[in-house]
Amino acid sequence: MLYNIPYSKSKGLFSILLLLTIVTNPVLAQQKDQDEKYTPYELLSSYYNKDFKPFGKRNVYIGLSFSLEDRNLSNTDFLLQRVIDGERLDYNIVLKSGYYTGNYGMVGLNVNYYQSKFDGDVFRDPDTLRSNRITRGFAITPNFRSSVPLTNNERLSFFTELGFTIGRSNSLTRETMNLDEINKIYSTDYNFRLGLSPGITFFVMEAFAFEVQLDVLGYELKIEEKTTNNEDSSRELRQNVDFNINLLSLRFGLAYYFGAKNIKN
Repeated sequence: MLYNIPYSKSKGLFSILLLLTIVTNPVLAQQKDQDEKYTPYELLSSYYNKDFKPFGKRNVYIGLSFSLEDRNLSNTDFLLQRVIDGERLDYNIVLKSGYYTGNYGMVGLNVNYYQSKFDGDVFRDPDTLRSNRITRGFAITPNFRSSVPLTNNERLSFFTELGFTIGRSNSLTRETMNLDEINKIYSTDYNFRLGLSPGITFFVMEAFAFEVQLDVLGYELKIEEKTTNNEDSSRELRQNVDFNINLLSLRFGLAYYFGAKNIKN
């Protein structure tokens, strides 16, 4: 259906559109000139210059870290034995979540799943044998994190995390000697650890952050139950206190902070 617009009204509408075009063009041109004066890095950084509070009360934290290691071993000493030729594949996935109960203070929970696999020929005096081993485990870590901004806009910050880990893993090892002699070793490990882990948070794009974390201080209790060929059973309890900077414990991850741009009282 078509409508006829009177000439006088259409003329008035045209005049209004023309006036808006004349007024807004200088404003848009000025905004464009201002944007062209900034580099892409400066435009990205401007996001953090106003109302950016990633560690504010009632904010929600979601994180993920992942590690993968694939090693080919040849004539290498490894775990109290010499690997003649073998391959080791390990991976570790950690899902993190948290809630800021106060400014710069977060209560969190981490869930960890990992696997370690080895296949190769090893030498144990006086025999050479074929070894296949696979370990799968999981752990949960309730924790508390405290953050300290290192810059005024809080884009770079330092944090310390205190956590208590409860975990369990199962391992199965098959050792073959002389083609007919096979040992099957099944073990279950229970892990308890209280640890302190500092780290650095850097926001790379809006509320997305890159994190680096390192285990520094901890107390660990490990209980191992082992059965060989479904007959011989053993149980071992080990305690360990560590206070060192171990680069092997260095973890990298990504995180997202919900509510980082909201203003909360």
